[in-house]
Amino acid sequence: MQISSYRVGEGASLLLIAGPCIAESLDLCRRVAAHMKPLCDEFGINYVFKASFDKANRTSIGGARGPGIQEGLEILSAIKSEFGVPVTTDVHESYQAEIVAPVVDLLQIPAFLCRQTDLLLACGEEAAKWKGAVNVKKGQFLRPEGMAHALAKVRSAGCENVLLTERGTTFGYDSLVVDFRGLELMRELAPVCFDATHSVQKPGGGGDKTTGERRFVPGLVRAACAVGVDALFIETHPQPETAPSDGPNMVPLSEMKQMLEKALQIRDKTLEL
Repeated sequence: MQISSYRVGEGASLLLIAGPCIAESLDLCRRVAAHMKPLCDEFGINYVFKASFDKANRTSIGGARGPGIQEGLEILSAIKSEFGVPVTTDVHESYQAEIVAPVVDLLQIPAFLCRQTDLLLACGEEAAKWKGAVNVKKGQFLRPEGMAHALAKVRSAGCENVLLTERGTTFGYDSLVVDFRGLELMRELAPVCFDATHSVQKPGGGGDKTTGERRFVPGLVRAACAVGVDALFIETHPQPETAPSDGPNMVPLSEMKQMLEKALQIRDKTLEL
């Protein structure tokens, strides 16, 4: 598959989708992209900048959602132009696909919406029209093989550039568990991404908000690279403790280099086997 000029899949360089949870401001997004782009260039990683204009799935009515579609797309367009990188964001409703696709290279389907037929079709149609791609996150309630149906829906709309993302399975008591067999099973269907930061979420674990345990992210990243993945998804922030959303599971920007370096070493060894 292709995401902008990047080839994704067997034999291709690792793809990294990384950025803050919410597009808090242009300055914040610039700070993240300015750190990540040269780091990925140094490691030979294909970089996609990520930030959401809206996070519709919030624990409580007061949860931070983002700047909205107009301002969010202006921020993503500026990052894309200034740093020369593809960009991605969540698409929650069918009508948004037509607005987002001219700007965004990779349309992301949130995990809770991976069975929404009209949304998958709309994103597939618009991605095909603009030579973009679609990333479908596996629902926390689905077995890996079930993603074959989501994949078929997007492809039926004319888009062959589809990425499937693992982000943990609901276990109960505000916990998610990653079954690494799922990476191999989904990779039989399409290129696979591992979302390391949402996999350590504790949905609703903070009462009126979602919490997380970022200390487990590096180990999960290494494990995914040992199994074999085509891409990684990692939310990162200069100061996660000040972030309005997903702070407890985001990786501090200053820790990304060491984590990626170790992950690449394992991925390289895995490819040799």
